[in-house]
Amino acid sequence: MLSAGSLVKPIRKVPLLGWLVADPLLARQIHNDTTHFSIVDDGASGHWWAQMLGDWVYNLFEGKAHVEFRAQTHDLFTPERSRALVDRAVGPMLHRLTADLSAGKTVDIGDFARAYTGRIMVDLVGMGPSRGATDPDTPYLELFDTVEQLANLGKGSWKTTTVSKRMARKGHALSNRISVGVPAAFDSADPATTIGRCREVGLSLDQTIGVTTLLVVAGTATLASTLARMVALLHDTGSQHALLADPSLIPDVVRESLRVTSSMPIVGRGVVEDVTIGGQHLEAGDRVKIMTWTINNEAGGFDLDLGYVADARQLWFGGGKHFCMGAQLTNFELTGVLEALIAPGRPWKVTKRRYRRNVMVPLYDRLDIELV
Repeated sequence: MLSAGSLVKPIRKVPLLGWLVADPLLARQIHNDTTHFSIVDDGASGHWWAQMLGDWVYNLFEGKAHVEFRAQTHDLFTPERSRALVDRAVGPMLHRLTADLSAGKTVDIGDFARAYTGRIMVDLVGMGPSRGATDPDTPYLELFDTVEQLANLGKGSWKTTTVSKRMARKGHALSNRISVGVPAAFDSADPATTIGRCREVGLSLDQTIGVTTLLVVAGTATLASTLARMVALLHDTGSQHALLADPSLIPDVVRESLRVTSSMPIVGRGVVEDVTIGGQHLEAGDRVKIMTWTINNEAGGFDLDLGYVADARQLWFGGGKHFCMGAQLTNFELTGVLEALIAPGRPWKVTKRRYRRNVMVPLYDRLDIELV
């Protein structure tokens, strides 16, 4: 489907799949148009999540309630708080990464990415990890495994986001596993955490469980994908040498990694009112798929000399009223890893790699690196 993206520019209707959009301007137009396009109609993520979490999603994901909720929670994701969150949640983990590599140890960046993202999201939402594990990373790896199981329920949803009752029950059960710590934290969680803020703005416990699930899923799977692939890209393209010579390139590495990986490669919307876009007439009930990966990779492969691509312009974070609230946090998370990797001042080599198979979000199952 991604390969077909370049064949549908700028927009084309494909049997069973709906309208495929592979043009950045049309993509932004759709992201910004909440009159004709919906995130909670068939073909969009909100419609899928509503069946997994409850009908309250239809209200909170779109319209006035959505705008209000973003306004009530946006301060949780400021640059200052994002930087402090990374330092607090994974600072020791980053120091250990540098130390292990400097000591000549092999580090599996695949596992590192899964535990890293899990630690950050558990801290952000205000949900303590399960106790009793001998390896401190184990609870976060187990959390990620559950997240991946839930995300993988989305496989095969390209034709429709309507799911069976059996799948909805399975999704609800996985959501409860992901958010198992929410009920105990709900009454006392700090308002500076997601759970505490949800309580303060009047969300019910069930809604808070759902919001927590959404944030944990959104903040782990795609970031773990980008993180490990970023490390591999720097190695495979030889760009790590430029980065080691000039650490000021870190923002360029982050931007290029997000552009090239586009870990949520396709974004769906449902058409709720007839509209003409790109010279095509779309009718209410149609489905639209924004080919984000295709659009972002039109500029070419990973290249630190490419510079800012105006057409892409953070399209990997979505757009409009649904632009990713955690964009700043993502930048700090990736920056922290890059700083830890280059701290020893030596390049790394990949000694073993294995891809996750048959998954919704592309991931490295294993990516072993060691310093040269």
